[in-house]
Amino acid sequence: MSFPLLTATAALPAVGAIATAAVPAARRSAAKWLALLVSLGTLVLAAIVLVRFEPGGARYQLTESHAWIKDFGVRYELGVDGIAVAMLALTALLIPFVILAGWHDADPLETKSSRWRPTQGFFAMILAVEAMVILSFEATDVFLFYILFEAMLIPMYFLIGGFGDRAHAGTDENAAAQRSYAAVKFLLYNLVGGLIMLAAVIGLYVVAGSFSLTEIADARTSGQLDMATSTERLLFLGFFFAFAVKAPLWPLHTWLPNAMGEATAPVAVLITAVVDKVGTFAMLRFCLQLFPEASKWATPVILVLALISIVYGALLAVGQRDIKRLVAYASISHFGFIILGIFAMTSQGQSGATLYMVNHGISTAALMLVAGFLISRRGSRLIADYGGVQKIAPVLAGTFLIGGLATLSLPGLAPFVSEFLVLVGTYSRYPVAGIVATFGIVLAALYTLVLYQRTMTGPVKAEVSKMPDLRARELAVVAPLIALLIFLGVFPKPLTDIINPAVEQTMSDVQQKDPQPTVPIQNAEAAK
Repeated sequence: MSFPLLTATAALPAVGAIATAAVPAARRSAAKWLALLVSLGTLVLAAIVLVRFEPGGARYQLTESHAWIKDFGVRYELGVDGIAVAMLALTALLIPFVILAGWHDADPLETKSSRWRPTQGFFAMILAVEAMVILSFEATDVFLFYILFEAMLIPMYFLIGGFGDRAHAGTDENAAAQRSYAAVKFLLYNLVGGLIMLAAVIGLYVVAGSFSLTEIADARTSGQLDMATSTERLLFLGFFFAFAVKAPLWPLHTWLPNAMGEATAPVAVLITAVVDKVGTFAMLRFCLQLFPEASKWATPVILVLALISIVYGALLAVGQRDIKRLVAYASISHFGFIILGIFAMTSQGQSGATLYMVNHGISTAALMLVAGFLISRRGSRLIADYGGVQKIAPVLAGTFLIGGLATLSLPGLAPFVSEFLVLVGTYSRYPVAGIVATFGIVLAALYTLVLYQRTMTGPVKAEVSKMPDLRARELAVVAPLIALLIFLGVFPKPLTDIINPAVEQTMSDVQQKDPQPTVPIQNAEAAK
């Protein structure tokens, strides 16, 4: 039997989470180092998966399949395509930076609002989330995916509710209540989505007699499985609703600003750059592959919702006074672009959407983590409490600027390529939607540059006059992310080579081809 590489990639952080939680209470430093080493080991395994994956090979590679619950036909079935490999690599890449950035976020505090902060639990739950997210990207059994989709909510609930932003600690008596509200709202929204998905998962099994994604897809292709149109559409809606909550898509987005605002900056990155990507990934893997006709049927409505997310999220970001909530609303706008690309039903749109998932994860991590370093120094999330930071801490201000420019998709930085592909792919099939989506770019420039201007330029405020610049640990977090944003901005080919074959297969699932140009390019001889 070959080495179960995909299982190992998820098992290492799972075992690491248990080991980290078991470290004695007095050995907080040992727990941190253990968590960091486990995350680096997981990154190495993810790199091996990336190297062993053959873009031109079988659709699902490195597959594993074992009986799990025989009476119900549930199997432990894993496999990765190009889209899953890209998301697995993103997750494994970001977790070490999340751990390093949150190195002191769970240290004990002697305050009324937070007397007890179990350091070991904090890092153990981060590793647990990593394990479940990675396995969800690998799962090709629908029931297995559903279990992971729901289980990851538990550690995230405690990370949001139990480890709040220290900008409130000791100064706001309502901080604990605000964190609890954000955590409960996050949990309830996602649980409701999960319960609706559970009904759809059961319905799918009743219709198809299997939970295996590959078996169901093959049966549909061969004509052995013929769902009634109404049944397929109902099942699609059950799956899509859960994924739209996780993504999040307007109007199911309202939990995200609360969760990101009250969580620590590293946990906020974990939410929007890692966990939320499960929703958009699942739209590609499950909605389009299992329910192709229903996906095309729902496309007009989904495109409208995506456009509302783009413009609405950006408008609310412009009006924010809280730095972290601004990044949260910006993320809602960016998720609108991702969903727009997925349901544009073009190869450029879906390639751009997948690339956007990766690039958004890196750019949001860079911006949010630098914002977290800034907030920890001043003790406030309010934009009005800053000014002139670039004169006092130029490295911090410079990295904050690059993260912001990546957020507005400046040419030369990674998100530009993906956003451009989404817009081109959308415009080629839905010109009006493509035009409306471009307003999101204008608004992104507005909220990003205004944020930088108000916090980093102008007279130096007394409260920030002694603010230290980025320290060595913080530079170790930010510098690689900035380097990746630049590298993927000028040379995205390594990622697109992996993503494009999987996108072509997805386009084949929904039986869609790219629209032909209305004005074909003529060669030089014909032009003469």
